[in-house]
Amino acid sequence: MKIAIVGTGYVGLVTGTCFAEVGLDVTCIDVNKEKIDRLNNGIIPIYEPGLEEMVLKNRQVNRLHFHTCLTSCLNEVEVVFIAVGTPPGEDGSADLKYVLDVARTIGANMNHYVLVVTKSTVPVGTAKKVNKAVQDELDRRGVDIQFDVASNPEFLKEGAAIRDFMHPERVVLGVESEKAENILRRLYRPFLLNNFPVIFMDVPSAEMTKYAANAMLATRISFMNEMANLCDIMGADVNMVRKGMGSDSRIGSKFLYAGCGYGGSCFPKDVKALINIAKENGYTMKVIESVEAVNEEQKSVLFRKLSKYYNGDLKDKTIAVWGLSFKPETDDMREAPALVLIEQLVEAGVTVKVYDPVAMEEAKHRITCPVIYCKDKYEAAIDADALMMVTEWTEFRIPSWPVLKKTMSYPLIIDGRNIYDKNELSENGLEYICIGRR
Repeated sequence: MKIAIVGTGYVGLVTGTCFAEVGLDVTCIDVNKEKIDRLNNGIIPIYEPGLEEMVLKNRQVNRLHFHTCLTSCLNEVEVVFIAVGTPPGEDGSADLKYVLDVARTIGANMNHYVLVVTKSTVPVGTAKKVNKAVQDELDRRGVDIQFDVASNPEFLKEGAAIRDFMHPERVVLGVESEKAENILRRLYRPFLLNNFPVIFMDVPSAEMTKYAANAMLATRISFMNEMANLCDIMGADVNMVRKGMGSDSRIGSKFLYAGCGYGGSCFPKDVKALINIAKENGYTMKVIESVEAVNEEQKSVLFRKLSKYYNGDLKDKTIAVWGLSFKPETDDMREAPALVLIEQLVEAGVTVKVYDPVAMEEAKHRITCPVIYCKDKYEAAIDADALMMVTEWTEFRIPSWPVLKKTMSYPLIIDGRNIYDKNELSENGLEYICIGRR
């Protein structure tokens, strides 16, 4: 079975590579020639554990191909996945320009039945727009060629995307015809054989499922951050509260960790898009609007704690920042809390020294204010008046406290992810500030 994936960003590249891994012949398409040239030379544009090895393996056995033009393979494939970007507009709505461009290209060039599958995160109703775009091109050509449009939202966690794709908690498929369902059953047969749940539904429900799932997870994070802030005021310990809550089978323990806010390519964009979808249809998502507001406010929590400690006098201080990506095991810095923190520190007259195990090159494109890039975590801490741990990379979990005590100007650790033990730091002569813990 031959398929095409349009878009070699995070979703498209992982999807195409994993389908090749289970035996399909996959062509990944991207208009960015430089990116395609690099992929053809074995250079992977994103950091994702296990991805590089899988790309190289499937390139070697000739199951995975990279090209700049969809028309080069369109008449050989049975399924085309649309996995291009849907960047948020100023109002938070998803920009469907690239999705519809692909749909028009398909309609203008197809000469046999094609199943078009939206893999990008798109608002409810996008499949209808894709259908119309394809049909308009067919009408313009004066030809009658059958096609279907289906929805297959992705649920990949950055840093664990290969595992999530190969061992999914569920596969959601929105279809409108028996033929489309049969093709997708054949496509996902390796997962059906392994008893992973493949859930078929109507297309609008599939499109909504992605937004609803991400909004729920974002809600849990913002809820716990609100609880952590209240724990700070009341003298409670949010870790104890989390354990008490999570033991309730109706609630569960996942996504109940307090911190300095969520970021990334999914939660912020999807929450904004869901709010906008509701507004366009005359409804106000009061809970989801609050989730977004809480998260934006939470990204300033570390700066507020630092400023309070130094009584608002941060000018000429030197601050070390550990972790720049929005989460561990990725170099993705989109909407990362570190970006907000660094901008606030620089505006306050602080000298900022940063280190991240993977995201340093990406940081140079994302951080617009002057910072000092360091080669390792200990270099960043030299002469620092405080060390702020923002992203909980594994190498940050057990640092040498005596080294930090010796090299820092002032031994203050501000923990944005609540991973350190206060007693251990105290025994090593360091002061400790965290979020929502006594």
